[in-house]
Amino acid sequence: MRWKVLTKSCASEDTTSCCSVLAVTCTANSAFLLNKSARKQIDALVVLCLGLTPTELAELQRIQVPLISVGGPVAGCQGVHVDDAAAATAATQHLIDLGHRKIGQLRGGINDERNFVVPALRSEAFEATMLRAGLELHPEWNICGDYTVTEGLAAATRLFDLPGERPTAVFCGSDEMALGLMFEARRRGIRIPEDLSVIGIDDHDFSAPAGLSTIAQKPVEHGRRAARMLLAELDGEIGAIQEDRMPFSLVQRESTAPPQG
Repeated sequence: MRWKVLTKSCASEDTTSCCSVLAVTCTANSAFLLNKSARKQIDALVVLCLGLTPTELAELQRIQVPLISVGGPVAGCQGVHVDDAAAATAATQHLIDLGHRKIGQLRGGINDERNFVVPALRSEAFEATMLRAGLELHPEWNICGDYTVTEGLAAATRLFDLPGERPTAVFCGSDEMALGLMFEARRRGIRIPEDLSVIGIDDHDFSAPAGLSTIAQKPVEHGRRAARMLLAELDGEIGAIQEDRMPFSLVQRESTAPPQG
């Protein structure tokens, strides 16, 4: 995943430091996380796209390991991330501003939301933006994709196989899901954006070549900012680790356009 650049960012910030910084993702094992910290084999911890249980957070605070999250908010932990609700709102509003009124959603699945709050934040913001605009939410067009290209393709298959009318646009909670949807649309001869507009979030490396409109953020900059704060804290600067909302921007490419007809 693109958030792996964080470990490189940490290294690039201070090549003379002897500190050990552990980055853990949603694949991390809880027992490994706590045991590794408790044995003081690390000096600091970066939480990547992962929620912490109250037990994990309490243990990390007890042993006083400097802690920061990257990629999304984590309860009880300062972090570096965009405002995911605002990002999803901007993506949805872009479709509405183009004139779309029949908009579907590919969202994260249960496993995503169990491990991390970002999928729910983005999905809830999509729904709130639709309702503020007075637009109908179609439950049958709200489909889980688990934030991967493969699951995005599978979700698109379920969406396109539905009887009756289709949405004229789809908001996808991640670029990976949007790319999967675009692959399936192309296979079926559904033209993008003539028949269907598609937007994602994150600005994945493949999004520009695919012509995918998206909400862009810069994970390398997030990693560098987090690394600087961690290293400053380890160097004795009390309170160096702070909550930091990073900027995002709408990038319109070929995948979004006003609806035809």
